Amino acid sequence: MSDAAVEDMVLNMGPQHPSTHGVLRLELITDGEIVKEVIPHIGYLHRCFEKHAESLTYQQTIPFTDRLDYLASMNNSHAWVMGVEKMLGIDKDIPKRIEYIRVLVCELNRIASHLIAIGTYGIDIGAFTPFLWCFRDREHIMGMLEWASGSRMLYNYIWVGGLFYDLPVGFEERCREFVDYFKPKMVELNQLLTDNQIFISRTANVGVLPMDVAINYGCSGPVLRGSGLKYDLRRIDNYSVYPELEFDIPVGKGEMGTKGDCWDRYKVRVDEIQQSLHIVEQCLNRLQKELKRTPDFDPRAKLPRKLTPKVQDYYARCEGAKGELGFYFVHNNERSEIPFRGKVRGPSFNNLSVLPELGKNVMIADLVAIIGSLDFVLGEVDR
Repeated sequence: MSDAAVEDMVLNMGPQHPSTHGVLRLELITDGEIVKEVIPHIGYLHRCFEKHAESLTYQQTIPFTDRLDYLASMNNSHAWVMGVEKMLGIDKDIPKRIEYIRVLVCELNRIASHLIAIGTYGIDIGAFTPFLWCFRDREHIMGMLEWASGSRMLYNYIWVGGLFYDLPVGFEERCREFVDYFKPKMVELNQLLTDNQIFISRTANVGVLPMDVAINYGCSGPVLRGSGLKYDLRRIDNYSVYPELEFDIPVGKGEMGTKGDCWDRYKVRVDEIQQSLHIVEQCLNRLQKELKRTPDFDPRAKLPRKLTPKVQDYYARCEGAKGELGFYFVHNNERSEIPFRGKVRGPSFNNLSVLPELGKNVMIADLVAIIGSLDFVLGEVDR
């Protein structure tokens, strides 16, 4: 700030409303319409998650993981639960039906999260109709996950050793109906937004993130894959039942402009929705055939009576909707069910940290497009 020239102007810029991308203040040093420097200020949405984790048992902390990236809660609890199960040594004992249900709800939640990313990105740039369409289709997913868990947004559904409850009777059929309904809707969305010449002009060759810069900043998820690197933890770590499922990893190719631009990051999310639909169909096939529900199936049967892992440090991670979501556990008391320390590696934090790099010498209007293309949630940034 002290290096700013006399003719430079300092502007405060949002988003500062909790219903947009969150409460984030950007301080811009501008020369007319050109942004010379971006200084992000975080710290307005402090969740205190890591302090909660130090004072609650592993099972009691699950509702608080939901509140990190509250647009993809299932993925958060999946990562936490997998870490605790591996620390306890019970990760190989989880029944296949439970694992497939976990992947099914996580992929549905990933679609819902990407729909918000795409819809709000459209509205950032001035396209109102895609926003309404995306929220209309997301509502179907919200309804199904509420039917399964009893909660609309913060589910507390995936538990250590199992699930809160089995899927309701008829869930698989309703889910299949949604997939059949949604596929043509994605075609319409692509016609309306992806191939829209105005949208392409606003996003192609804007906010170009080279692959080496993305790696150095620790970016992950669609932000990293948009720069052309095929890095997806569902394939790298092969966790849960993902090795048994077929799906591709979409990457940015610079089809409309330069590889790693805003359009590429957007397109990766659109393509990921298609892949998640394919995963959902495969899960439904298994859950309706060889892993069919039986009267004696109890999703809580493997829940441990006491969650007391051995003394250890352990890092667990999964491919969240925004990127690599990791939990670092420090457990130092074999008799305790409470971790000494629970540290979160939120992908939104790393993805947002690259903003000062992307925001140099761009137009103010282009900065809006760059912010939207990063798709961050502040609950995961300031935790």
